[in-house]
Amino acid sequence: MEHVTEGSWESLPTQLHPQVLGALGQLGFPHMTPVQSATIPLFMKNKDVAAEAVTGSGKTLAFVIPILEILLRREEKLKKNQVGAIIITPTRELAIQVDEVLAHFTKSFPQFSQILWIGGRNPAEDVSRFKEQGGNIIVATPGRLEDMFRRKVEGLDLASCVKSLEVLVLDEADRLLDMGFEASINTILEFLPKQRRTGLFSATQTQEVESLVRAGLRNPVRISVKEKGVAASSTQKTPSRLENYYMVCKADEKFNQLVHFLRNHKQEKHLIFFSTCACVEYYGKALEALVKSVKIMCIHGKMKHKRNKIFMEFRKLQSGILVCTDVMARGIDIPEVNWVLQYDPPSSASAFVHRCGRTARIGHGGSALVFLLPMEESYVTFLEINQKCPLQEMKLQKNTGDLLPKLKSMALADRAVFEKGMKAFVSYVQAYAKHECNLIFRLKDLDFASLARGFALLRMPKMPELRGRQFPDFVPADVNTDIIPFKDKIREKQRQKLLERQRKEKRENEGRKNIIKNKAWSKQKAKKEKKKRMNEKRKREEGSDIEDEDMEELLNDTRLLKKFKKGKITEEEFEKGLFSSGKGTVTTADLGISDLEEDC
Repeated sequence: MEHVTEGSWESLPTQLHPQVLGALGQLGFPHMTPVQSATIPLFMKNKDVAAEAVTGSGKTLAFVIPILEILLRREEKLKKNQVGAIIITPTRELAIQVDEVLAHFTKSFPQFSQILWIGGRNPAEDVSRFKEQGGNIIVATPGRLEDMFRRKVEGLDLASCVKSLEVLVLDEADRLLDMGFEASINTILEFLPKQRRTGLFSATQTQEVESLVRAGLRNPVRISVKEKGVAASSTQKTPSRLENYYMVCKADEKFNQLVHFLRNHKQEKHLIFFSTCACVEYYGKALEALVKSVKIMCIHGKMKHKRNKIFMEFRKLQSGILVCTDVMARGIDIPEVNWVLQYDPPSSASAFVHRCGRTARIGHGGSALVFLLPMEESYVTFLEINQKCPLQEMKLQKNTGDLLPKLKSMALADRAVFEKGMKAFVSYVQAYAKHECNLIFRLKDLDFASLARGFALLRMPKMPELRGRQFPDFVPADVNTDIIPFKDKIREKQRQKLLERQRKEKRENEGRKNIIKNKAWSKQKAKKEKKKRMNEKRKREEGSDIEDEDMEELLNDTRLLKKFKKGKITEEEFEKGLFSSGKGTVTTADLGISDLEEDC
C-alpha cells in the first residue's frame, strides 16, 4: 500500500489520547491523510467545518477522532442516556461501516456507549436497546433518527437526551440531499441545541449542500482537499491511483463482453453497477449461472432485511462479485476492490465519480470500467470536462462467445427468469428516459431491437415508449410465452390457480355488456353521470345563448317600453320604434307587454 500522508498523528497541535493512538496503530494508520490533518485540529478547536475531499480520502476518521477527543475532554461525564454526538449517513450500509470504525475506538473507552439506528430493524427494539444500554454516540440514517425524535409512545424522549449534544456530523451530505432527506434533516436540526460543533463532509459541494451549510453551521471553516500532482492541478475528483477505462460496444454485445471479462478476472473482487433494481435481479441471476466458481451476490435499495447481511458478507470475501445499484455508490468502504464495472452509466455525472471511488481508496490502486453504447461515446468528453475525470479506451475483447442463447434458454425453462428479463428491460428504458445528461443519452436514438437482444428477451414488452414502433431487426421467439412455467412448483401452482380463476370469470362474463377493465364499477358509473351532467349543461347553455344582435334589440325594446309606460311616448311612437329595430309591424299585444312590464 502506498500511503498518502500528511504527517504523523503525534504532529497534531493537540495531542491525541494514548488509547486513540493505540487504536489507530491497530487499524494500520500510522499517518494522517490530508483531509484528516486539515480537519481534526479545527474540529477540536470548537470550529464548525465543511469539508470537501475526493472519495476514499479518509473522511470517516476525520470526524470519528475529534468526536472521541471532544467527549473525553468534557468536564461533566455523560450519563447512560445522554447523547454527546450524532453521526447521520444517507444509507444503512454506510451507517454500519461508520459504526464499525467507531467500535474499534470505543472498545478502549467503556464509559462511552454507541448505538446504531437504521432502517430494516424493529424501531421498538431500538428504543428498548437505547434505554437499557444507552447511546452516548448515535450513528443513524435520517429517516430512522427523525422517527425516534417523534416516538413518544414507548417512553423515549430523545429531545431531552440530546440537550447534552456536543457534536453533529453529516456524512456524505450531498447524497443526503440527493436522496430527498432535506425535510428530515431540517426536522432533526430543530430538536438539537444550537451550541454544538457541526461537521459536514462531502465528496462534492453542490448548491444544496451550500444551503445546508448556511442553515446548520455557524461561521464554518471551509476545507477543500485536492490530491497532489495531477489531481491537484486539474481539480480531478477521482483518486489519482485510479485507472479509469471505457469500452464502446453495441447493446447486444455488452453482456458477452462483461461475462468474458469476469471469467478472466475470477480471483479478483468486483462491484458491478446497474441502473435499476430489476436489472440487478435479472443480471445477477444470469451471472450466477454463467460465471462459475465465483461467489456472486446482489444488493439493491428494495431489499429490506437482507441488505445488511449481504453487505457484511461481501466485505469479508477475498474475491467475488457484488451486483448492485447506486445504493453502494457513496462512502462504502469495501476492502480490496480491484474493479468497479459500470454496466449502465449512472443517471448523473457526480454518481459516476462516486461509483469509481469504491476502489483505489486511501492509497490503494484500483481500476474502473464503464460500458458505453456507440451513441454514448461523447459521454467520455463530457466527464473529462464536467467532472475532471479522464478515461482511456479499452478495446473490445476477442473470442467472447455468444451467451445470449443460453440466457434465452433459461427464460424458456423458468418463468421467473423470463419475467425478470421483461421487468429489467422496462425499468432500464424508463431510467434511460430520465437521464440527467439527456443530450447524450437520448431515448429516441436508442436501438430497441439491439437492446432487446442484449436482454435476451423472448418478445418485446408492451410499454408506452414502444407504442407504434416496428422492430424488423428483432425476431421474437416462436413460443407462446403464456405457457412458460415457473421452476418453483409452489409458484407455478399459484399461477395455475390464478389462471383458472381468470378463465372462470371470463366464461361468466361472456354475453354481458363489456365493462372497462381495471376500473371499479363505481368509478365507471360516476364517470357516466358526470358526462351526462356536462352534456345537459352544454345544452342549456346553447339554448340560452343570445346572439349579440338579438341582445341589442331586446335592450332597445326594453328602453322603449319604459318610455311608453312613463307616458313619454305614444303607443304609435312605441310601435314605430319597434318597427325600425327590425321587428316589422308589431303591436304591444304581440310583444306580450303585460309580461315585459313585470320583468321591467
